[in-house]
Amino acid sequence: MPQMAPINWLILFFIFSITLVIFNILNYFCFSYTPMKTSQSLNIKFNKLNWKW
Repeated sequence: MPQMAPINWLILFFIFSITLVIFNILNYFCFSYTPMKTSQSLNIKFNKLNWKW
C-alpha cells in the first residue's frame, strides 16, 4: 500500500507503538509473584542422574 498518505503510516505507527508499550506494561506489572514457603522449599528432592558412560 505505498499509495497511502504518510500521515496514515505515522498514525498506524503510533497506534502500534502505544499498543505494544501498554501490552508490555500490563505483562510486567500485572504479574503476581507468590514466593514459596520455606517449609515447602526444604522438602524439594533433586533427582540425581547416574550416567553410565
